[in-house]
Amino acid sequence: MSKIKTRPFDVSNYLKDEADIAAYLQVAIEDGDPALLAAALGDIARARGMTQLARDTGLSRESLYKSLSGERAQLGDRQGIRIIN
Repeated sequence: MSKIKTRPFDVSNYLKDEADIAAYLQVAIEDGDPALLAAALGDIARARGMTQLARDTGLSRESLYKSLSGERAQLGDRQGIRIIN
């Protein structure tokens, strides 16, 4: 029997349009967990393109990756708003 090859699931591959992004973000907000919200914003950022987002927000890619990993939910209000817009 041959081994089945799998890849890790990445929701950012399925966020195809603004309606998908809005629905995903709404669920994360409703959950109320800051770490989940930060991770969801990270997924959205990857779906939109992290490099372009860094340019648009004036934040470094490294800063975005750290802030949006979901491991530390210390995303400031200003950062969050710049990422969503």
